[in-house]
Amino acid sequence: MFNSRLNTIFRQLVGSKTPLTGEQLANLIQVSSRTIRNDIKELDQLLSEQGATINSVRGTGYKLVVEDEELFVKFLQEVIQNDPEQQDEAPSLPEERIQFLLKKLLLSDSFVKLEDLANELYISKSTVQNDMKDVKKILEKFGITLVKKPNYGFRLKGDEVKFRFCMSEYLFNRKETEIETFTSKLTILSKEEMADIRTVILEQIQVNEIGLSDVGLSNLMIHIAIACKRIRDENYVSLYPKELSEILITKEYEVAKNIVEQVEERLHVSFPQSEVAYIAIHLLGTKVFKEKSINSEEIRDMIDKKMYQLTQRMLEKIEQRMNLGISDDRDLLIGMAIHLKPAINRFRYGMNLRNPMLDSIKANYPVAFEAGVIAGMVLKEEMALDIHENEIGYLALHIGAAMERRKIGKTPKRCIVVCASGAGSAQLLFYKLRAKFGSRLEILGTTEYYKLNEMSLHALDFVISTIPISKPLSIPVIEVNSILGGNDLEKVEKILLEDSEQLEFTKEELVFLQKKFETKEEIITFLGNQMTEQGLVGEGFIEAVFEREKVSPTSFGNFVAIPHPISPQTDHTFWVICTLQKPITWGDKPVQFVCLLCVEKNNNRDLQRMYDKLVHLVDNRDIVQQLIKARSYYEFTQVFLRSKT
Repeated sequence: MFNSRLNTIFRQLVGSKTPLTGEQLANLIQVSSRTIRNDIKELDQLLSEQGATINSVRGTGYKLVVEDEELFVKFLQEVIQNDPEQQDEAPSLPEERIQFLLKKLLLSDSFVKLEDLANELYISKSTVQNDMKDVKKILEKFGITLVKKPNYGFRLKGDEVKFRFCMSEYLFNRKETEIETFTSKLTILSKEEMADIRTVILEQIQVNEIGLSDVGLSNLMIHIAIACKRIRDENYVSLYPKELSEILITKEYEVAKNIVEQVEERLHVSFPQSEVAYIAIHLLGTKVFKEKSINSEEIRDMIDKKMYQLTQRMLEKIEQRMNLGISDDRDLLIGMAIHLKPAINRFRYGMNLRNPMLDSIKANYPVAFEAGVIAGMVLKEEMALDIHENEIGYLALHIGAAMERRKIGKTPKRCIVVCASGAGSAQLLFYKLRAKFGSRLEILGTTEYYKLNEMSLHALDFVISTIPISKPLSIPVIEVNSILGGNDLEKVEKILLEDSEQLEFTKEELVFLQKKFETKEEIITFLGNQMTEQGLVGEGFIEAVFEREKVSPTSFGNFVAIPHPISPQTDHTFWVICTLQKPITWGDKPVQFVCLLCVEKNNNRDLQRMYDKLVHLVDNRDIVQQLIKARSYYEFTQVFLRSKT
């Protein structure tokens, strides 16, 4: 087998349909092109014994060529089976290295030397120093400083509570579920001790009728585990007397005392009063409403009135900005109001609630996430609370569920099928359409062309026909083949979505390739100025984009960022695209493909589907890399068109 960096290069070559240049691989792993050349030579030697070779074509890049399929497949299976161990040895991607460095520093009570870190990661000291800049930025968010001492190395310094919140966020994978946390390889505590903590929590929340979500349970387990580890290392939480006195009178403090007594007995750790209060803070911030068997009216009576009114204002603002048609959804109103109470407690005590679904929510439900951003803005205006994007993600889940409920309630489009080749073909077409579009399309029946003029069309939205219809009708006609191929389905989809004008979202004047910008600020300003010159936006557009970036970075992996203004600013929907010669850091991710998204003002169309088209495009690694490589608008459009097939 090979080391982690070679493993990463190997996987990129296996997964790519097109050759990868040394520059692309260097940008991905953030090492020099010279390092990539040396790695490729080493990898090629290793693969030559496993039935494959790496072809290098000048000006095109590196491509994996399999010469002995049986031998190579056997080798590939071994690589896959050994992957978890390889990942644990030494991370190679920049974001993985940063995670590694954070874990190393957070778990160390003494100084850590730069040379030792470089040796562990198989990289140069200068690369570690560069990664440390990103580590420092992350730590600053928690008020933790990176102390450097000549000849000794680095160590962390900061408030104990903030220190633990940082450990919660970065020692445990944000994507982990509760079960994965429980069986994690992390050595803060043993599996048996984690099992004991879980058992104690479940017993006590059941006895005291405190509801916890799965994520809430996972968070509480993690924080108690971290508390045990820190107390054993003689690092204690200290709270201000006023904070402490407020917590001591809560029901959650009594529950925390019961939990701590059991944990002390099982894990042989002694918790002072301030540490018990620390656990109570987490109960205040993670509990959910336990519904039992009461109806929604009774739930509403039990909800804090301030939270209910605050939620109403949030939904009004979302409706005003986005026209989603969900402001009257009672389940949404109640669900968000219930969620807000512990969310505000979390903010009050500086807690961070891990959100294992955040990246997925951003990628798959961008409209709901943007609505969550607006809800967060209302919270800031009304209560001066600046909530974390993890919290916005949870609000987005409530909003996304309401959007799905609204879709279910939509009236389907109605049509008839005109087929000249007989009842059999007509029925086949009928069932194919029904299987594909389900409840979105109501097919009232089939008919022959000659009978069409005898029919009333006022109850129909359109006609699907396998033959040309020359006679003008009062409703649209979609001409398809009897066998209903892929292009035919797209025609029907297009009319169902009512967005035929959104087939093309960009044009040559709005595509800027191979630029040399170094910061997101430069890119946004450049694109904004270009749009202003073309008369597409007015004053305040660039500021509105920066305002949105402050809430949560719009980079979402795969070298892609999709910035946009905090609220719609344009008269129609379009994309402005910029690719970069080298990736830049945007938030905490590398970015080389930027799509500035402009959404039409007062638009009440189903924007989720427009986002789906964009996400389909930029979520594909091969397509994105081809778009980044394009040097002319023609090359760019060819990739674009191929991506639709």
